[in-house]
Amino acid sequence: MTTTTMTITEGLAEIKTIHARIEKKRSAINPYLARDAKLLDPHAAAGGSSAFVIQERQAIYDLQQRLISIRVAIQKKNLETYLAVEGFTKTVAEWLVWRKEIANEARLTLQGMFNLITNMRTKATGQGYQIRRPDQPDQGVDVLQIVVNIDEKLLTQEIEQMEKILGALDGKLSLINATTTITV
Repeated sequence: MTTTTMTITEGLAEIKTIHARIEKKRSAINPYLARDAKLLDPHAAAGGSSAFVIQERQAIYDLQQRLISIRVAIQKKNLETYLAVEGFTKTVAEWLVWRKEIANEARLTLQGMFNLITNMRTKATGQGYQIRRPDQPDQGVDVLQIVVNIDEKLLTQEIEQMEKILGALDGKLSLINATTTITV
């Protein structure tokens, strides 16, 4: 078995090509799985349709093994390659999991909290309420008050940081994929 060195980007491109080749081979096999015995075997000169099906199935298996090898090589490299983004350092594998499993929900949660407070503030102010933080003194019984239990400035900073991380992460991952080599 020959080893190949390629970038992660090249590996990912090859994976797409492998999927297309597998699908093409699967489609090529189907018409020859069974046929009317009275009809001439179109693959008779090359050993028959049975041999063709066996050969194509082996080719599919070989392509699947190649795909597995590339994916595993990428995973191994991602587990050992560290990436710093906006002051946070994680392995590429951790960043990929974070982006897929956490980032969008966290971003939506932060934005939802911001929107809820903004809407509540607008509505309360229109009804004569005064807004205060929990660390501010009570303004008296006669004053309508709304207490905001989160530091809005920090919340805004978290939202901005999340957007910076997501923006920087995609570019850095693309660069790492284009420059990091794997051996398959």
